[in-house]
This record gives sequence, structure tokens and C-alpha cells, in this order.
Amino acid sequence: MGKSTNQKLVVGIDIGGTKVLAGVVNGEGKVLGTAKRATKPENGVEKVVDRISKTVFDAVEDAKLQMADIVAVCAGAPGPLDPDRGIIWNAPNLGGWENVPLAELLQQRLRVPVFIENDVNLGTLGEYALGAGQGARDVVGIFVGTGIGGGLILDGKLRQGWRKAAAEVGHMVVLADGPVCGCGNRGCVEALASRTAIERDIWAGINAGRESLIPRIMKRDNRDRLTSGVLAEAYNNGDPLVAEVISRAQFYLGILTASVVNFVDPEMVIFGGGVVEALGGGFLEPIRQVAYQYFINKRGARDVKIVQAKLGDQAALLGAAVFAQQKLA
Repeated sequence: MGKSTNQKLVVGIDIGGTKVLAGVVNGEGKVLGTAKRATKPENGVEKVVDRISKTVFDAVEDAKLQMADIVAVCAGAPGPLDPDRGIIWNAPNLGGWENVPLAELLQQRLRVPVFIENDVNLGTLGEYALGAGQGARDVVGIFVGTGIGGGLILDGKLRQGWRKAAAEVGHMVVLADGPVCGCGNRGCVEALASRTAIERDIWAGINAGRESLIPRIMKRDNRDRLTSGVLAEAYNNGDPLVAEVISRAQFYLGILTASVVNFVDPEMVIFGGGVVEALGGGFLEPIRQVAYQYFINKRGARDVKIVQAKLGDQAALLGAAVFAQQKLA
């Protein structure tokens, strides 16, 4: 494919603690080729950056293109970062990266402009532009996985905030003096409703003698971690302990949603992430019920759509591509 017809071909990258996913995306948001490989953060920054670069080259090859056809690359990464300077301040999931100039390191290897942004911001941007949020102007994204992250689109633009830290919804406090969060504060929604929090509360119940299908499912599948899939199987089979813990998480996610809506008044709140994907659309109904109950403006409350994300694993990758194309515009 020649440059005259490439319609701004870019590569979006989603960098996680366990895997790197890259995809070549055209101007219409169509993925032309993808590649993935394990992150292996224990090998250090340079080795991880090499692996990211190789994944980009593989994705370009999968699309039957050459790097000369690519006009820019954007990487979504976890943790606080500076998108303007291309620096990751801190990324515990990547083996404790500190002040890593990721954009510069990738640019040296790929020889094209490289942008970086927070992965959940990009997931929200991807859903807004190409997924569940199409047609809306003001959108909040809430992604429930190992932790809880958020993104904010206002008037069609990703809102980064003055210190590039907008929409850290996982660290909004919804229960004063609640459980200690990974961030050190108490009562953050992440400490009450993330998969990590759900897992903690289920094991506390099991260790206290409560009946649950969880140990049996994990033994059968030879798993040492309570994954979202294990959680979903127990939940769908009517496990009372799991149902109770998830119901509590849904309540706090409903409180969070109402607080966000009362503050921003968006047209839509999009829920994504591993827990939501595993538990399906029914997981959102109790969240909606609580949220609508706590809206300050009850008129037209149900016109605020609380919906499931559509792009799955590709949300951050596609958001990265949209971000790169916007930067080039």
C-alpha cells in the first residue's frame, strides 16, 4: 500500500504488565494487522522497549506493510505519565518503572513520531470514537479490572487535566475509613470494587468457613489466581458468597457513577475492563439502579446511558490510534 492511499496509517500499542498488543490502524479505525507478545517487565526497561518495538514491526508485517507506510505510533501505558514529554513517571505494573522516557526510547528504534498516553484514557477515547460512545459528546469511561481506572471525554476531546491526572475515578473515596487501597488511602472505590478487592473479600469469606465454588473451580482448572473467568463461573452458578461480594462491589460502583454524573453530567458512562467483560451486561443493571437513585437531577435520569464497552481488548489499541491521528491532524 503506497503513501498516497494510506489515510494516515498509525500503530496503536497497549502495554500491560503481562502482554504488549500492537495494531496497524487506518483512518477509518480499521485494524489492518496485529501482533502481541509477553511484556516480561522483570528483564528491565531496555529489554521491554525492544520487545514493544518488535511487536510493532510484527504488526506492520502482519498488515503486509513496511514501517515507511506508518506515519506515527502511540503507546498506552499504565500509571501516571506526562504525555507532552513522553515520560512515564511511575508504573508499578511494569516492574516499577520510574521516569522512563518511553516516547524517546521507542522513537529511536522505530524512526517515526511516538506519542504516549495513559492506557485507560486511551481505552475511553477508543470507545468514544469507535465503540459504545459513538455519537455522544461527553463520555466517562470506567474500567474495572485488577484496579479501577477512568477516562473523560468533554466536548469530543480527551480531558487530561492540568497535571495530566484527570478522571482517576478509581481513587475517589466512596467509603470513609473503608479498606486501605494500594495507593495508601482508605475507602477508594478501587479498594472496594476492583477484581483485587472482590478477590480479597471472597477469600476472607472462604477462610472464615463460608461455602463457595471458587476453590473447586480453581483446583479443577489448576489455577493459582482467582481470574475474572473463575469469578464469572461461580457467579453464574449462583455461588452465594460470590453474589454477596459482587453485589457490594456493584453498590459502590453505583455510588461512584452517580458522583461522576452529578459532577460532569455526561451523556454516557461506559463500563469496560476484565470484570465487566467476564460478568456481562447483567452486571451493570444493579449499578444503574443505584446510580439513578443517587442522581441529584432525577429529570431525564435514564437518558444518561450507562452501557457496556464494545471494543474489548482492542479499546486502548484503537484509542491509541485515534490519539495519534488527532495529534497529526
